[in-house]
Amino acid sequence: MTREEKSQVIENLTAQLAENTTIYLADISGLDAGTTSNLRRACFKAGVKLSVVKNTLLSKAMESAEKDFGDLSQVLKGNTSLMFSETGNAPAKVIKEFRKKSDRPLLKGAYIEEAVYIGDEQLDNLVNIKSKEEVIGDIIGLLQSPAKNVISALKSGGGTLAGIVKTLSEREG
Repeated sequence: MTREEKSQVIENLTAQLAENTTIYLADISGLDAGTTSNLRRACFKAGVKLSVVKNTLLSKAMESAEKDFGDLSQVLKGNTSLMFSETGNAPAKVIKEFRKKSDRPLLKGAYIEEAVYIGDEQLDNLVNIKSKEEVIGDIIGLLQSPAKNVISALKSGGGTLAGIVKTLSEREG
């Protein structure tokens, strides 16, 4: 690879790092071609972009990017694959599901909305991260709950009140 090609790859990686808020680093070494193809298919279905990168080029791209990747550059050893997604937990779910049949991919680290996670033991925590849409749904549900309670109380109270008024009017007559 020429120096120009390397600088072009670094430029592309820097742009990808800049435009994504969910970045996972995984180790898929040891997977045969068929298994790797299945992993790529699973990623595609989940809306996750998967690409294998050279650690030195990724390290330089991380330095060039205007994000604080913390200690994430320390995991750049051995085989590294990048996983990009718009949903924070999608790559973690793909990895966890795929590991039911295989011992790889291993999670090296992740950068999600400015938070850095390092190590494969973080996988369960990352699977449980809620997506933006799930959080918004929870908030809407919480906001609707008191209104529903008030409306149902008014309906039931109104029925009771109407019943009392009707009973009282029938007594007088």
